[in-house]
Amino acid sequence: MSVDKDTVRRIAKLARIALEEERVEPMVNELNQILHWVEQLGEVEVAGIEPLTSVVAQRLKMREDEVTAGGDAEAVTANAPQREDDYFVVPKVVE
Repeated sequence: MSVDKDTVRRIAKLARIALEEERVEPMVNELNQILHWVEQLGEVEVAGIEPLTSVVAQRLKMREDEVTAGGDAEAVTANAPQREDDYFVVPKVVE
């Protein structure tokens, strides 16, 4: 797969990126190199390999799941700019 100048312009428009005309050709080359690299990744044999989150084997420290400080709504909302009963009052953001 490769991209041409028209595709780069369309991608820039969809991404709402201002792309000067003199940057279009270099961007074509950069995107084609990226796509070539991604195609190379598809050739790697990964059957039987477990996914990793890190190259170093790690185990997360576990702790007991216990309630330590809760149920004190007065303390939680003490510094709130506006509150009503035990709740924060915020501006409406969804119509």
